[in-house]
Amino acid sequence: MATQPTTDASFEADVLQADKPVLVDFWAEWCGPCRMIAPALEELASELGDKVNIVKLDIDENPDAPTKYGVRGIPTMILFKNGQPAATQVGAMPKSGIKQWIEREL
Repeated sequence: MATQPTTDASFEADVLQADKPVLVDFWAEWCGPCRMIAPALEELASELGDKVNIVKLDIDENPDAPTKYGVRGIPTMILFKNGQPAATQVGAMPKSGIKQWIEREL
C-alpha cells in the first residue's frame, strides 16, 4: 500500500475517523527535506500498511489542518490514534528512525 493524499476536505474521513492509526506527513513541494523523506514513507506505507495508514497533506493547498494542529515547520509527521494526535515528529530523519518512532508510538 502506498501513501495516500489527504486534503482539508477529506481530513476527517481519512484521518480522524480511520479504523486504525494514521500518520500524517505535512509537507510542501518546495521543501527539500520533505522530498528526502518521501521515498522512506512510501516504503514504510507498504511495510507497515497493516498497522498504520500513511497520508500526505500539502500544506500550501490545505492550510486548515496544519493550522489546527500547530504545524510550524515541515516536514512534520503527526501520528493520530482514535482521531486524536498521539505523537509528533518535526524534521527529516532516516527511514530507520521514522520506522522506530512509528513502532514505538503504536
